[in-house]
Amino acid sequence: MMDRNSIIGLLLIGGILIGWLVMSQPSAEELAKQKIIADSTAQYIETEKAKVATDSISKLNTTTQNTDTSIVVSDSLKLAQQKMAFGDFAEAAKGEDKTIIIENDLMKVNVASKGGRIKSVELKNYKTYDQKPLFLFDADSSQQSLSFYAFGKKFTTDSMYFTPEGTDFKVSGADSKKLSMRLYAGTKEKYLEYVYTLKGDDYMMDFEINTVGLQNVIAPTTKELTLNWGMKTPTQEQDFDNQNRSSTIYYNSSIDGVDRISEASSEKKYLEGKTKWIGFKQQFFTSVLISKNEFEKPSIETKILQGSKKYIKDYTASIPLAYESNKNDTYAMQFYFGPNHYQTLKKYDIELEKQINLGWKIFGWLNRFLVIPIFNFLSGFNMNYGIIILILTIIIKLLLLPIAYRTVLSSAKMRVLKPEMDEITEKFKNEDPMKKQQATMALYKSAGVNPMAGCIPVLLQMPILIALFNFFPASIELRQQGFLWAHDLSTYDSVWDFGFNIPWYGDHMSLFALLMTGSTLLYTWSNSQLMGSTNQMPGMKWMMYLMPIFFLGFLNSYSAGLSWYYFLANMFTFGQTWVMQKFVIDNDKLHAKIQENKKKPKKVSKFQQRLEEMAKQNQQRTNKGKK
Repeated sequence: MMDRNSIIGLLLIGGILIGWLVMSQPSAEELAKQKIIADSTAQYIETEKAKVATDSISKLNTTTQNTDTSIVVSDSLKLAQQKMAFGDFAEAAKGEDKTIIIENDLMKVNVASKGGRIKSVELKNYKTYDQKPLFLFDADSSQQSLSFYAFGKKFTTDSMYFTPEGTDFKVSGADSKKLSMRLYAGTKEKYLEYVYTLKGDDYMMDFEINTVGLQNVIAPTTKELTLNWGMKTPTQEQDFDNQNRSSTIYYNSSIDGVDRISEASSEKKYLEGKTKWIGFKQQFFTSVLISKNEFEKPSIETKILQGSKKYIKDYTASIPLAYESNKNDTYAMQFYFGPNHYQTLKKYDIELEKQINLGWKIFGWLNRFLVIPIFNFLSGFNMNYGIIILILTIIIKLLLLPIAYRTVLSSAKMRVLKPEMDEITEKFKNEDPMKKQQATMALYKSAGVNPMAGCIPVLLQMPILIALFNFFPASIELRQQGFLWAHDLSTYDSVWDFGFNIPWYGDHMSLFALLMTGSTLLYTWSNSQLMGSTNQMPGMKWMMYLMPIFFLGFLNSYSAGLSWYYFLANMFTFGQTWVMQKFVIDNDKLHAKIQENKKKPKKVSKFQQRLEEMAKQNQQRTNKGKK
């Protein structure tokens, strides 16, 4: 016997099941849509069966006595299969894959009749590192298709044969040419169309997708078509690792602005909001799909191709296009196929230039508003880029001259005070270190010397050094530009290929990297000699020598242009310091001035007050610990 609670429980469960069945029933509108699809699909299948049967009978009746009947039946079955698989596009399911070339003076775009897609793009003014024609992507590793629902299933255009309209597509000057690729749906009045319009002397190409008379071919419940675009980016440069570190997908969305997937990860990302463009970026080149309106919620994915030496990254994008079942629908877009050249990208005024990684915030601003204008100005004189880097270094050093002077002056003051600092060190060598620190701060205070004055100018120079660290490897102007023994300033200059790999260092020797490291060690040694030996922080002395050697392993495979700049900057700094110490700064006068400062009443700076307060607190904690 069941008790009352069990009966109530069963009734509740039954009520929930009945409620769920009622709520899960499709609405009248949904039932109507399902009926339309089912009826149209059934009608289509019956119509195709009737057509196939009629065609088969006709062919059998008209076949001569010598015709093998089995062949006719086989052909009829193939026709039936094509009709079932491709519906109104059945006639376009077979054909010959031809290549139609549309080109200008800058690029050659190869369009395939199969799929109507852009299968490869060659940039005429550029070559690969081994002097072969440069293709942004090739036919075997690229995709471009449109997918939608038709005749009862999802249909994709990549295996269909499009019909080209026109013959001559070579343009120059201000001319433009249109290539129309049409996928006919049984008649000339119903077709899907890709229109490529190329202008002379431009890396930008207009791209339109048109649906004409397909409102009864595409499923009536269809709300969107999906544009599928993808490519594997081929190896184009000497250094595979540098390409890998510089390649990823960029995008410009209403939510994130210009952003990217991390170069170091394989990731799929769903973009919220509206997206203006999607860029498949390589180290020095990019392929960008731009909407003249905006894309709604596309998805993008990048994959790192482990173990591949032919391709760098695998990029894909899936882009929904709103469909309204009109007799004629048009989707206006553009393709940019070209170099990552700052001025070239910037002229389109849609932030394409932000695909060039010039550094974060202040470093990027310095490159955009200081380094690039100077670099472009010097490039106008058609000089060797090694000489341009030399002149750029001189200009930047002149701009930083006041800061350099403050650094040298601070070092000179510390050097003048060194005998007195040595006396303090000797006096308090057996005392509490805190007493030595207090005595040292008292000396600085009486002499009017700020111990941080030498650090601040160095810190002010750091943003420019870091900005240039980003600029040179990203500068396409240096690509394949030789100087001295370097054949390409955008990558490493190898004077000795080992034939084997040394951990941390690599499989080659870069002479510019060695010169840069040697100049840094020379400058470090020179500073230590000018300051004399010191017992303060002995470990820091060795660290100053180890850091350049540590970075040698990194710079050995980096841009030769960057190492050349750092070498020049070190040598100019060394020369500036020597000239200032020899002819500008008089140590005797400086010493006399410091002695005068000792006699004057001192106004303690806030920084010194903080140092003294910290010293007192440390002393108090030490005393308490001893107790």
